[in-house]
Order: sequence, then C-alpha cells, then structure tokens
Amino acid sequence: MSEIEQTVRTRLRGLRTAQGLSLDDLAARSHLSPSTISRIETGKRAISLDVLLPLARALRTDVETLLAEDEDEDVVIRPTATLEAGRTTWMLTKATGTTTAMKVRVEPDARPPEQRVHPGHDWFFVLEGRVQLLLGERTIIVETGEAAEFETMTPHSFTALGGPAEVIMIFDRDGHRVHRNDGVQ
Repeated sequence: MSEIEQTVRTRLRGLRTAQGLSLDDLAARSHLSPSTISRIETGKRAISLDVLLPLARALRTDVETLLAEDEDEDVVIRPTATLEAGRTTWMLTKATGTTTAMKVRVEPDARPPEQRVHPGHDWFFVLEGRVQLLLGERTIIVETGEAAEFETMTPHSFTALGGPAEVIMIFDRDGHRVHRNDGVQ
C-alpha cells in the first residue's frame, strides 16, 4: 500500500470519528455499505473515485484535502489583511478546516447591516471597542473582553458602536461559506 493510500485511509477514519459518525451513519450519508467503508479504512479494498467522492461529500470535505500531502512543517499562519464588504479581515485558520477563525475590524455604520439567517453556529470575541449585535428582535451590546455565541438560524447582524471595533470570529463550515460569500454580517 502506498504512503498516499495510507494517508487517505487514516484521514477518512479520522474525519468519521471526529464527527462522531459510526460506519452505519457514514454509510447512510454516502450511500455506500458499512462493510465497504470498513474495508476501505482497513486497507482491504482499493480506494477509487467512485467511493472517494461520496465519502468526501458525506464527510463535508473535498477530495483535494484527502489527497493533500502532509504540510504540517509550517504550522504558523501568517494572516494578511483583506478588505471585504467595508470590513478588514484576517483569516486565522487554513482554508481546509471544518472551522474558520478570523479577525475582523468593524467600522461603525449609521444603518446596521440587514439581518440574515443561514445554517450554522457563530461565535465572536470583542478584542477592542464595542459591538452592537442584532439578534432577531433583540439588541445586545458586546463590550471589550466579552463574547457572543448564537445559532445562525436566528436573524442576525452586527456593527461597531461608537468607534471601530476588532473581533475574533469563529464559525463552522456553513457559516464560513455564508460569511465569505456575503461579507461578514
């Protein structure tokens, strides 16, 4: 068995167990049999695209991530500032993870951004300044040193209050997709 095959098998099993999925759970998601998945993980079945693609989808990753060479030599992330939707952001995690962390500098806005909903879960910590979080009908002021955590199916948006604010945001893959496509809310 080649080194890349062993790496893919290890990643498949690791992702399955990290997500708390049994062989039966993954089988239901991927439309493969539990025995096929078990044989793939243990090296008793060849890995081919006809099984790798549905497994990657079911594990919410991509084939490229499963096949990527181990590049953990450089574990330091060197964020660069990007201006998105009037906010400066610094990505603090690698793009291949299931969770995204970013630092965001938010400027005050006379009109708060439109509240939106999306699948997922968001969390942010205010490093500096004050943030006005609109969460459904509620207005919540989050001060320096405080954090907010909420389900994102509740309409939400936030803006800086009384001057610029800097926050660290963490959200899951669903939240990452929405925040990157629409700008940070």
